[in-house]
Amino acid sequence: MTTGSAGLRMPEWLRQRALISPHRRALVFGGERWTFADLDRRVSATAALLLAAGVRAGERVALLASNGPEFVQMVHAAPRLGAVLVPLNTRLTVPELVALVTDCKPAQLVHDEANRDTAASISAALAGLPRVHIAELAAGEAADSPESHGCDGMLDLSAVHTIIYTSGTSGRTKGAMLTLGNHWCSAVGSALTLGLRDDDRWLACMPLFHVGGLAILLRSVIYGIPVILHESFDAGAVSRAIDEDGVTIASLVPTMLARLLEERDGRPLPAHLRCLLVGGGPLPMSLLEQCVRRGWPVAPTYGLTEASSQVATLSPEDAPRRPGSAGKVLFHTQVRIEIDDAEAPPGVAGEILVRGPTVTPGYFRRPHESAEALRHGWLHTGDIGFLDAEGYLYVLDRRDDLIVSGGENVYPAEVEEALRSHPHVQDAGVIGLPDEVWGQRVVAAVVPRETARTAEEALLAFCRERLAPYKVPKEFRFVTNLPRNAAGKLLRRELRQEWPRNQALST
Repeated sequence: MTTGSAGLRMPEWLRQRALISPHRRALVFGGERWTFADLDRRVSATAALLLAAGVRAGERVALLASNGPEFVQMVHAAPRLGAVLVPLNTRLTVPELVALVTDCKPAQLVHDEANRDTAASISAALAGLPRVHIAELAAGEAADSPESHGCDGMLDLSAVHTIIYTSGTSGRTKGAMLTLGNHWCSAVGSALTLGLRDDDRWLACMPLFHVGGLAILLRSVIYGIPVILHESFDAGAVSRAIDEDGVTIASLVPTMLARLLEERDGRPLPAHLRCLLVGGGPLPMSLLEQCVRRGWPVAPTYGLTEASSQVATLSPEDAPRRPGSAGKVLFHTQVRIEIDDAEAPPGVAGEILVRGPTVTPGYFRRPHESAEALRHGWLHTGDIGFLDAEGYLYVLDRRDDLIVSGGENVYPAEVEEALRSHPHVQDAGVIGLPDEVWGQRVVAAVVPRETARTAEEALLAFCRERLAPYKVPKEFRFVTNLPRNAAGKLLRRELRQEWPRNQALST
């Protein structure tokens, strides 16, 4: 499957950037300070070692690693070799990861020290899948090189660069394929929206396995600006980086923004910080108002993995007069609001559809799901929103039943499936409720089997063995039945309305 850029070739981004501006800063991580020339040399060595490990053009490389310079090397080494990178969420459990790796069938599983045991368990579950420690690829040299195997330093923009897994509301795992052209147009569209300055420095404190974090690494090379990379989010460290490292742009989720606001404790932000790009879930109005009162340059954004991150962004200067809006679409992108296959008029809510060169060509080895999501050139997001008369987008709900907790997507069907596998659970319904800290928290209504009773602690332990921590319900209600329609479909809206009235059964 291809995007509209099929056949269009251009010089490989990092190699071209190292040629144009070799001495410009590329990466800051702890005590590490790399130029683009430094990064280029390291990536060449990593690509050569991947080749020596048996990875060939067109094959997939699964990456299970935390934020760090080695992750950055892998992101650029994959296209240099012509391979496809599959970044894996390090917060998932072994069974969840085994399902993803089984689906993408990588030639190699690359892991860091923190994920060594998890990688070993995955490899053992998959009949000895080859795996290699990322440190072995990030240092040293190999005799062979990608060029000796026909890699000519040019990129085909229709080629897939990344497969990023995102579940549908059914809970079924799907790998969104993102091409080099998708990433290129996303980077260009973002620059046309946010602007680009010679002194820009982009702070990356979100996980790089998410598209929002990954996009920063690619934009850095395309723009020729440094990434200030943090291993994880720490409000104090982010605050110091803004003050001391010259950060001009930072990407955050609402929970991070709230913690940064608390950390600053009224202290003003330095003038060089020009944009706090906030995505990964709805921005609470109260939080936006606090930032506006303090003069913080907050830019709410709407995006999704299938569109290579940003779709629409509200500029900081528009935030005070357009509260609740996700802004206008990026330059390459179109948004349509649809009700029953017809375009909705301004101000009327419907499903958000997205079209443009940032949109995925489809899901990896999922032709049915691809055809369902991509119809007549439009990506059907399942999100609900409206456009006002001036073209500002307002997002009312995220994929109907999707729960966004701390910037992480939680699909209720997946949690329900785990709960129903418990021998004492007959039925389960999962919803998200507003939470001041996480944006939303996961809660579950459970119907126990007639002859069984189980304690909340037992269900918590059961879920923790099968689900990533952010998917585990924070609260349980034991009920006699769940609201369903005549077809047996769970009525989540009614479940939300009834939640305060639900009474816990004796455990």
